[in-house]
Order: sequence, then structure tokens, then C-alpha cells
Amino acid sequence: MILHTDWRHIPASARNTVAALGNFDGVHRGHVHLLETLRMARPDHPLSVVTFDPHPRTLFRPQDPPFRLMLPDVRAAALGSQGVEHVFQIPFDAEFSRLSADRFVNDVLVKGLGVAHVACGADFAFGHRRHGNIDRLEALLVPHGIGLTIVPQLVDDGGPISSSRIRRLLQEGYPERAAEELGRLWSITGPVMHGDQRGRLLGFPTANIPLTQHLEPARGVYAARVTLPDGRVIPGVANIGRRPTINDGRESRLEVHLFDFNQDLYGQTLSVALIALLREETKFSGLDELKAQIAADAAQARSILAD
Repeated sequence: MILHTDWRHIPASARNTVAALGNFDGVHRGHVHLLETLRMARPDHPLSVVTFDPHPRTLFRPQDPPFRLMLPDVRAAALGSQGVEHVFQIPFDAEFSRLSADRFVNDVLVKGLGVAHVACGADFAFGHRRHGNIDRLEALLVPHGIGLTIVPQLVDDGGPISSSRIRRLLQEGYPERAAEELGRLWSITGPVMHGDQRGRLLGFPTANIPLTQHLEPARGVYAARVTLPDGRVIPGVANIGRRPTINDGRESRLEVHLFDFNQDLYGQTLSVALIALLREETKFSGLDELKAQIAADAAQARSILAD
């Protein structure tokens, strides 16, 4: 997979692809369905994705809390694992947001990327103030000999699978149900930062990973599996929240204790997959009660992860 971040200077080797359009946050089963449909419709061309960074919602609603299911580099890797050969990650800034629907097609898709065919969902909207819809998209593509495939949303018993639906499941404390929608475990990926060593003092040293632009799931304690840079997967127990017993409560964080592991992880990038919520965030009467509860949490997590 090759990641392109400048749509104005695309090499000839990356042109003439069949392109799926969308944000692809999470690269969930619905996204995979879109990619597979496009691949079957046009197997004669390399598969590509046209997406955006930052997510348009970040520009238009900067007051919203972080909501991303995955960060851009993780998204690109996930798309590559689905057979996508080129990811066109368009910088979405104020100038680009003012691009009309016609110019998005003519300047970006036709001239900039030189796509051979396009696929998207029925609700895809584009251009300034989202004035472009699929009818307008087809009308603009046809004169250039570019075809369009409209792919219906993938639906299960709960309705259409979508990124917003997966976000709700995570915020409600159901990572296992979110995993079913995603087609894999949901993970938070980031570098290990120095913390205040509280976990070590309690007998459970933790790796501290900032949430940054990740969605904050339900606060509490989770059974988790941690993937190290070398590919090893270590079971553990993770806490997401503001640590009300010992912290000032101003910032949520992810802290994960890796079972039977004592190597230095500072500066390394870990991927922490949440398996199951063990309990909600709780304020305890003191450190002794907290320490006892952490031990119980670790034992419960070990039991769950051993199954």
C-alpha cells in the first residue's frame, strides 16, 4: 500500500485506479463490503481509496470531543490489509472545504488522481456545504468516461453498520459488540509516555498512552490485549478514565498493565485492544481499597483472556 498526501502531484503509476470514496474511520465491515464490491465490479484496475485528514467533522465542529476510531496511519495500514494499493489522503482544511462539488470531481478525481472508476455509498455527499450528491457525482463523471458504482450499506440485525453505531457501542461499554461490527478488536494505538509512577507504587506498573484524537470509550477497567512493535501480543488489564481516587480528574488517559512483563516500553508504540469492560470507573476510599480492587480486576482479566 502506498500513501499519497498531495493529490496535486500524483505519480503516473498511481493513476487509473478504481477509487472508493469516504472517511473510512474504523475500516469496519461496511467499508470492507464497499471495497469488495468495487473490486468485483472492476478487477482490471488497482484498488484505491480517496479519504481525508483531518476528518471533516474536526474542521466544522472543533468544539466536539475526540471521536476517531483510528488514527490516519492505522487507517492506511488497515486499508492496505484489505488489498488497497493506493490511499489518497487529502488534507481537509478550510480552503479545500470551499471547493465546489464540480471542482472536487474535475480538479481532484479527474485531473488530480486520474481515476478510472468510482464507488461510494448512497449517502455520499461532497463539495462546499455538501451540495454534491450521487446524482451530481454521476453527471460529472460520465463526460469523462468514468463509471460509478453505488454500494448499499451492509446491514445486520441491528441495522446498517456504520462508524457512528460503533462509536456508540464503545461509549456504552460494549467493546465485544463493537468488534463484531468492525470485524476485529477495537484498539487504541499510541506511544508510551512517562506517567507519575502511581501504578508501580501500587504493585501494578502501567504503560501510559495518550488518547489524543481517539474516541474515549466508557470509562472503567477492561481486559485487554497489547500488541508490541515486534508483533508479540501480551494480555493485560487497562484503565480508561480520570483516576478519581488519586488524580485531579482533569484528563482521561489509558493505562495498561501487561501481565508477567517487565521490559522498558517508553517511547514505543503499542496497540491496546479492549476485550471486555470489567467495571465502570469508581472512586475508592483510599489506596489500600484501590490496590485490592486492582488485584481483583487483574485476576478477572486473566480469567477472561485465558478462555
